[in-house]
Amino acid sequence: MAKRKRLTPAQPTYLSASDAAPAPASGLLSVGAAPIAQVASDTSAAAALQELSGVLENARARGLMIEELSLDAIDETYLVRDRIVQDEEDMQALMESLRARGQQTPIEVARIEGARGVLTHGLISGWRRLTALRRLYEETSEPEFARIKALVVRPETAADAYLAMVEENEIRVNLSHYERARIAMRALAEGVYPDQRKALLGLFMNVPRAKRSKIASFVTVVQALDAVLRYPTAIPEKLGLGLARAIEEDPAFGDRLAEALRQQRPQSVSEELALLSHELAAQITALNSPAESVSDLSPAPSSARPVASPAPSALPRIRNTEPTTAPGERITLQAAPGVRLGYTADAQKIELTGDGVTAELMAELKAWLATR
Repeated sequence: MAKRKRLTPAQPTYLSASDAAPAPASGLLSVGAAPIAQVASDTSAAAALQELSGVLENARARGLMIEELSLDAIDETYLVRDRIVQDEEDMQALMESLRARGQQTPIEVARIEGARGVLTHGLISGWRRLTALRRLYEETSEPEFARIKALVVRPETAADAYLAMVEENEIRVNLSHYERARIAMRALAEGVYPDQRKALLGLFMNVPRAKRSKIASFVTVVQALDAVLRYPTAIPEKLGLGLARAIEEDPAFGDRLAEALRQQRPQSVSEELALLSHELAAQITALNSPAESVSDLSPAPSSARPVASPAPSALPRIRNTEPTTAPGERITLQAAPGVRLGYTADAQKIELTGDGVTAELMAELKAWLATR
């Protein structure tokens, strides 16, 4: 009878990816993947990773991805803001909501090309949320308020960026006619639009024509009185349209009205509306136009004293062709290819940034300043 031969177990490293792979502690042996299977697995993983990267990049480019940014990275002066005043009660309510529930809706920002320093993203919409979070962080120093959720979008043009800002405020917090007219003039002043008509059409293309016509009328009021009005957003529609008609018919009336506002310096909404209503009524009477009731133009209180108009001959014939800056406001515009200009009137400060700012430009600017 032949003797049976005892078989020995296979080597643990047989067909394994590593020659030094130890045997499992349980004593059971495993066979590694074949090389061709490993290559196929690696190729599949690389393709999946590449596809995922493409999806993420596409989402980021289309503004579909929410990112978390430091508050210090957001430049809120990237666009001239369309809202002039902010109600403190509304701001406190927003702060309490953020404190209790966190930020529910992201802001919109654009990446600043060639940014140097801390400011890397420009604010397009969401100024109230940004301001509220900054105030919360100043009050509490809590890390949760140090960052903000944002959609990083890539507007094709500056006009697209302004339109995004206006449309969000139209939806969330309705703008006054004065604010609408003012942002149109500011966008025009910064060269975003070639003329007033295109500025109004570009920013308010989705509003009815009649409403856009009223905004255009308020442009006249902005041009004449923006530097001296203290409560412009309180001007009711009928009073604003009446002022616009009177200024268009007699530009000197705009000068007289501006001078009256400078001299009287109204300290409340009611005082300023009473002054505007009285001056308009006096102008209508002087021109022998059909009389309009002052009470129809503005709900001015009986305690408001009428203000006498200065004599026309004593007033300078100066017209504001562009809206002036609000206190603390910073204007930014593309001054030339590769050169962006920032101007803050209160700080008496002008900044030039961009690839076009060179030693040659500095020398030319110095020479020009010496001869002006």
